[in-house]
Amino acid sequence: MLRYLIAILISVGLLQPATAQEATQPKVKVNVLNVCAPSPEEQQEIASALARIPKQPIFGPDFEVDRGRSTLDERPDFLKTGESAQISADSGTADWVRIRREFSVQALFSTVQYSFSRDPKNMVETLVFRVRDPKDLLQVAIEDNASAVTSPAGMLATNTPASRIKLERFGKSSVVLARCQGNEGTPPPDQSKYETLFQSATAMVANYRILLAARQTVPDELVRMGTAKATKPKAPTKTQTTKENDPK
Repeated sequence: MLRYLIAILISVGLLQPATAQEATQPKVKVNVLNVCAPSPEEQQEIASALARIPKQPIFGPDFEVDRGRSTLDERPDFLKTGESAQISADSGTADWVRIRREFSVQALFSTVQYSFSRDPKNMVETLVFRVRDPKDLLQVAIEDNASAVTSPAGMLATNTPASRIKLERFGKSSVVLARCQGNEGTPPPDQSKYETLFQSATAMVANYRILLAARQTVPDELVRMGTAKATKPKAPTKTQTTKENDPK
């Protein structure tokens, strides 16, 4: 009987450290984002955030233009806001150009950053707005992408539809809306109800592409890197030449 009691006490003693260890294990919370079909509340939050982005901003005097090249297994940081584009798995590099401007102190957002990246398969535009005094919303990011079969100047001359909208929030999970493709044997989901949000995001990128002079800056910076051909200005037509030489 005594041996049995001692065995029980030893077993309890051995179990206590394991129980205490399990109690101290941190709980892991997993948030699953439904990027293909956000809830009505999330849709309203996206619409509200897009509506607060100034269409005719007042920029401060400071600005930044960067260019660079990254290996494909080291994706540029500014592209981490969006994952919808398929980055090539082949060995190679991605060339990128980044433009940043600061808003005046009265604006809700502190900076806007436009980024363009091109690898052997894709070209990606990313537009990020960072909030000046974040309380709930931290930043808004919009992304679009296209195949690299065309030139960067060709893509920039077209308003490529937005493929991803992301709101990063303080202390909360992000809110994301992305264009989703169907899996093998299944058609893509019906996202027609979100087309208004996608159109608003597309118009926002098109507006800031002009405000930040991206159509001129990006091709010029890629030419300096030796990865794009310089665009030649169109020769004037005969009618234009005649008018310019007309003494009248």
